[in-house]
Formats: sequence, structure tokens, C-alpha cells
Amino acid sequence: MSRYEGFAEFVHARSGVLARVAYLLTGDHQHAEDLVQTALARTAVHWPSVRAGDPVAYVRRVLYHEHISRWRRRRLRETLFPRMPDVSQADPADATIDQIVVRRALARLSRRQRAVLVLRYFEDMTEAETAELLGIGVGTVKSHTRDALARLRQVEPDLVALYDRSARPAVRGVAR
Repeated sequence: MSRYEGFAEFVHARSGVLARVAYLLTGDHQHAEDLVQTALARTAVHWPSVRAGDPVAYVRRVLYHEHISRWRRRRLRETLFPRMPDVSQADPADATIDQIVVRRALARLSRRQRAVLVLRYFEDMTEAETAELLGIGVGTVKSHTRDALARLRQVEPDLVALYDRSARPAVRGVAR
């Protein structure tokens, strides 16, 4: 009896169902395929003990755990686009102008408001983490955020244009 006896049949019979589950988890066909491949590879390693129990339940558990692990690793680093952006159309001067607009806008805020915005939006901290780091209450973080954003809208209208430009895809022909 081979170590992997029945594994190929299991994969053939269940790969469609597993692919659908993975797609529902990821929302992306390529990531779903990668997720299924990873789950099946991990299952193959333990196949002798898995085949004696409920292999479908085992693979599904591996799918969910792997998806959560990938989500945690990538949630702040990855942005998906329908197509690869055409970097040849990007103007390097735009990035410099954006930096100047943001720095000028932040300079017009109080120190606390600036600190709160930088920690919340650039460092991606929660309200509680920001409050703890600055030694202020969560309510104070919320009010500083609200007041700072209102002040930025008032004194730096260029930021609205910057936000609108960054919200739209840079590539022509890509739907929003």
C-alpha cells in the first residue's frame, strides 16, 4: 500500500468544490488556486493519517487557516488591480507634488492633530494604540482626528484633488 494511495482520486473528486470554497474566501481566481494548492500540499504530507478520518473536513480546515494566515500577512502590503498598471504613464513629478501638498497641509495643524493623523493614517494604528502612545484618551484621538480633517479640508483644498486622483485607477480602461 502506497503512502499516497487514494490521494489522486481525492484531489480529482474534490478539487472543484475546494476551488469554489477558496474563491469565496479570496474573491480572486489566482489566489484561490494558490490557496487550494497549498492546502492540498499540506494535506499530502499528512495523507496516511488524514485518509483514515474525514479528508474533506481536514482540507477545508487547512484552507481556512491558510487563508487567515495569508490575510494577516498581506492585509497592509497588497493592493489588487484588474490589470497591471502601466508605469510608463506615471509622472515622477506628481509624487513630489503630492508630498509637498501633504507636508504643507500637515504643517498647518497643531502638533497633537498632526501626530494623531500621522499615527492613524500613515502608521495605520488604531484609535486605542494612538491614544496609548500619545498618553491621551480615545475620545481625544477621535476629536483631534475629526478637527484635523475638517481643518485640512478648509485650508488645503489641493488635498481634495490629491485624494480624488489617488482614488481613481491610474491605468486607462480599468473600471473602478
